Amino acid sequence: MNFKKQHIAFIIFVALIFGGIGLFAGMQINQATLEQPQTLNNDKNGEQIENENENDNIDEEIEGLDKVSKAFSLIKENYLEEIDDKELIEGAIHGMLDTLEDPYSAYMDEQQTEQFNEEIESSFEGIGAEVSMVNGKVTIVAPIKDSPAEEAGLRPNDQILKIDNESIEGLDLNEAVSKIRGERGTEVVLEIQRPGSSETFEVTLIRDKIPIETVFDSIHEENGKKTGILEVASFSQTTSEEFFNALDDMEKDGIDGLIIDVRGNPGGLLNSIEEILQEFIPKDVPYIQTEDRSGVKTPFYSNLEEKKDYPISVLIDEGSASASEILAVAMKEIGYQVVGKPSFGKGTVQNAMPIGENSTLKLTLYKWLSPEGNWIHDVGVEPTLEVEQPDYYYSNPVQIEEPLQYDETGSQIENVQVMLNGIGYETDRMDGYFDRSTEKAVKEFQEDNDLEATGKVDEETAGMIQTEVVDRIRNNEDDVQLEKALEHLYE
Repeated sequence: MNFKKQHIAFIIFVALIFGGIGLFAGMQINQATLEQPQTLNNDKNGEQIENENENDNIDEEIEGLDKVSKAFSLIKENYLEEIDDKELIEGAIHGMLDTLEDPYSAYMDEQQTEQFNEEIESSFEGIGAEVSMVNGKVTIVAPIKDSPAEEAGLRPNDQILKIDNESIEGLDLNEAVSKIRGERGTEVVLEIQRPGSSETFEVTLIRDKIPIETVFDSIHEENGKKTGILEVASFSQTTSEEFFNALDDMEKDGIDGLIIDVRGNPGGLLNSIEEILQEFIPKDVPYIQTEDRSGVKTPFYSNLEEKKDYPISVLIDEGSASASEILAVAMKEIGYQVVGKPSFGKGTVQNAMPIGENSTLKLTLYKWLSPEGNWIHDVGVEPTLEVEQPDYYYSNPVQIEEPLQYDETGSQIENVQVMLNGIGYETDRMDGYFDRSTEKAVKEFQEDNDLEATGKVDEETAGMIQTEVVDRIRNNEDDVQLEKALEHLYE
């Protein structure tokens, strides 16, 4: 037993090494169709120096691992209270990852690994939102289409402060996600801080089964032009197949142009977006490049002879991240228009490596770069045509304690005024002063929705205003970004 204690760190190290070998083999299989340049060194002297350096590094690693092993033994044998071996080991792994200061590298236990695999396959149970750690805060990248998160009006960059009235400060991303996820039909309450607002609000969500249907298609006809619209919600295992099936049908139907909508798309699998880009980016430029820890850049090319013979535009917003940004920047740099708002800004590639006992290490391995070699990390993709949505798209839910009424002021009232104007009930002011025009607008809304026409905004009225706002956004009403993309597509 003592032997095992003293060598547990070494066992972990060996497991990580074999996990890395497995990853490399997996990458070779996944990218078998891609040409990767290799450098061969036949200089025996150089090889000898390299081997000596490797031996020095191994000696240093063994010395460091011996410290970890001793610390493990000292804690187990001398600490005031008994502590489980598994907790110590997982704590050590978490500690190593914390030193990376990388929100995308994480340790996943058996349950989290299972959840991760579900998310990239067919379906999972939860609220349906992609989250990330931004400046130490659990932050929504994007809600999934038709999910409880989208229906509740959660938006990109919303910060989650509490889960079921418990602060999540100090939790890592996977720990927070585990608290948010849960069985279908169960309830979870999130306290949200929305950028631009000093007040927080609570959202109650009923967890549901979240299907991974990723591509939604439609055709828009106007001015004699037939435009295909492909909305891609995320990039999962089936996305490229769904995408090309829909595109084939559209091309057979004789579309004159195409809009690819990746707004609110948090990303997903790299090979999924690669398969799509290989049908749009000609072979004379790379559709993506990767850069490893040594700064070595590897470009990847398609076999495509030429671009499509119709115009294409890409829609992005603050919730477009990772694989969505790979698509947007590649299309932008070969001359297509990108419409909307600057994207999220995630320019790294992770891979999941098993490290034993059904647990997984998700580790950042590469930067990804645009065809021209640009890195958009923490910056995002700038659209060629920046377009804001209407103000009510960015409004906050109203938390009512006492009804809001005439002659009162406050940010809640300003928010109500923005929403009322957005859904067609005009007020003379939108500065937070509850004037007579606001009272009149509230009464008109109440009458139209079979509520008592008091002119005061109580909890029921506020809830119905919020519901109508969310429904309009989900139904793409007043979608100025899409309108602009259609307007400029055929210029």
